[in-house]
Amino acid sequence: MAKTKQEIRAEVKQRRLALTPQERAEKSSCICAALLSLLDGTGPVMVYIAKPPEVDTELLVSRLLVRGTRVIVPVIERETTSLRLSYLEDPSVLVESTFCVPEPVGCEIPARPDEIGIAIIPLLAFDRQGNRLGYGAGYYDRFLASHPHVKTIGVAFACQEMPEVPGEATDIRMDRILTESGIIHVQEQRPRILYNPVSK
Repeated sequence: MAKTKQEIRAEVKQRRLALTPQERAEKSSCICAALLSLLDGTGPVMVYIAKPPEVDTELLVSRLLVRGTRVIVPVIERETTSLRLSYLEDPSVLVESTFCVPEPVGCEIPARPDEIGIAIIPLLAFDRQGNRLGYGAGYYDRFLASHPHVKTIGVAFACQEMPEVPGEATDIRMDRILTESGIIHVQEQRPRILYNPVSK
C-alpha cells in the first residue's frame, strides 16, 4: 500500500533528525560546493534560508555574495499564503520570523519574480521523478505555478529520498534535485545522475 503524504513526512523527518549536527554540516557543505559549481555565472538566484535541520544554505549565500551574484530570498506572507521576494545583500539582517524561518525583517529590498533564473528549493521528501513534498502549506507550489520560467533545483539530504512521492495536479516537479550523493536530472521521467561529489 502506498504511503500517504502525512506518513512520508513523519518518516522523512525522523530520518533527517537521525543525522548528527556534524553529519548535517558536512553534507550541507558538500551540497553547497556542488551548487556553487552549477550556479557559476548565473544570477540573480533565489535561495531559501534554511532552518535546522534542513540543508544549511548559509555558506551558499555568503559565497554567492562574495563572488558578486545577486541573491533573492523568499519572505512568507501567511495572510495570503504566498511568497514575496527580497534581495539579500547582508545576511546579518536575517532574523527568525514566520515558521521560524530567517527573513530580512525590516530590511527588505523588493525583487521581482521575472528577475529569477534559478531557484534553490527546500525538499522535505523527494523521488527520482522530481516529485517534491514540502511541509504542506503549498507556498512554493503556488509561487512556481505562477512563474513557470523559473528553473528549479531542489535540495535535500540523500536520506530524504523515497521510492515514490504522491503528486497532485497542483504539485510542481523539480527540474533537478541535489543531495550530497549527486544530482538527479529529471528528464521525461527517466532521471540521470550527472554529478557525484568526491566527499560523501
